[in-house]
Amino acid sequence: MTTSSRKTAKPAAKTAVKTVATTVRKPAASVQQTASAASAANAEPSLRFHVSKRLQAKADTVLAALEAAPDEAGHGDAVAQLVAELTEVGMDYYYLKALRLAQVGFVAEQSARLGLSGAARIISSVSRKYIVRMDQDQLLVVARHIRELGSITPVKR
Repeated sequence: MTTSSRKTAKPAAKTAVKTVATTVRKPAASVQQTASAASAANAEPSLRFHVSKRLQAKADTVLAALEAAPDEAGHGDAVAQLVAELTEVGMDYYYLKALRLAQVGFVAEQSARLGLSGAARIISSVSRKYIVRMDQDQLLVVARHIRELGSITPVKR
């Protein structure tokens, strides 16, 4: 490799690093971008799961509190707990319910339950790390996304 080719390779590498760093450090999406993404997502086929009335009420309470006073402390913990519960219910609905319906047997179902329980704990742990560190704008984006997933509509006040 000649000296001139080395000089041209370095700026390209620096540009690539700057591009990646810029992409990672972008702030939360604007409301307009989120709204257009939501309408595009609603146009696509989807598979959603059912939640209990209790969990729906809890989700609405957590999300409404965040939306009403986004600058208050403690919303990150509440949203992280809600996401953990939704993850558990979703995994049960998509995987364990199918096994129950297929009547695979007690041992197979319990083995699957144990595996999914471990996976849900890992997912919840990882998501919690990020959610509790989010600023209010990022938490509001997460709240909108959760509302878009189902029929957890904002309460008219």
